[in-house]
Amino acid sequence: MKHLHSMTQLTNKEIEHIIHTAKSIENKQLSPNYSGRFAANIFLEPSTRTKHSFYMAERRLGLEVVDLEEKDSSLIKGESLYDTLKTLEALGTEIAIVRQSQNGLIKQITEQLGMSVINAGDGTGEHPTQSLLDLFTIKDEFGTFEGLSVVIAGDIKHSRVARSNAYALKNLGADVKFVAKPEWQDKTISDKYISIDEAVEECDVLMLLRIQHERHRDPFQSSQYLEDFGLTIEREGRMKRSSIILHPAPVNRGVEISASLVESEKSRIFKQMTNGVTIRMALLHLLLEEGI
Repeated sequence: MKHLHSMTQLTNKEIEHIIHTAKSIENKQLSPNYSGRFAANIFLEPSTRTKHSFYMAERRLGLEVVDLEEKDSSLIKGESLYDTLKTLEALGTEIAIVRQSQNGLIKQITEQLGMSVINAGDGTGEHPTQSLLDLFTIKDEFGTFEGLSVVIAGDIKHSRVARSNAYALKNLGADVKFVAKPEWQDKTISDKYISIDEAVEECDVLMLLRIQHERHRDPFQSSQYLEDFGLTIEREGRMKRSSIILHPAPVNRGVEISASLVESEKSRIFKQMTNGVTIRMALLHLLLEEGI
């Protein structure tokens, strides 16, 4: 496999291999170097963590990075994403990281490309590298996925993170449930929806998601959301001592989570960001070196 567009491509064994490779990089047992080789970052939607996490991963691997935004490219003139990638391939780029808004587009266009392509988020479709860093964080904390109670809470309907994680975690043996406003539930992902009060008492992992205002047609008033669906200080106090809090970020403090809990003892939110660089180094290495 030379492209990653969906978690459905990966077997449990392949996921464990990526995590093991990331751990070897983290422990300095593996130090890949790709000096003189080129990667391209094409981000056509806003990004802070994913974009800069990939950049840090690429530079730590010694890769030269071509940073392409729509306003600086021929995409703004009507060139297709496929032709942009073919151009970069012809110029010597070996791997591209792409974020764009059309679900499934990356899968469609990669079949005719010689270079490797990683999906860094496609609309409300999938976000496989966010899922991999979440899995890395969970595995590092608990040592296993089997039997863990994982609750994903928030704007499920519009979340590519929820879609990727739900698929992978279920296959790895976790018990995955969801919390969402009725209109934000997505029964194609799961029909196992519970209240936030049930969730905090039973979960080992609580993964919070932000409200994706940019994907809602109608304005949403978030002032009451924390009390009805979010993680308040009182609810955090009812969580298991060993349970952890995850969030793919950006975090809307005081909306899906009380502000003081973002950096609380249970929070692994910033650890996720650190792990994001490592897991992306591992993925880049595997795709460039041998395929997954």
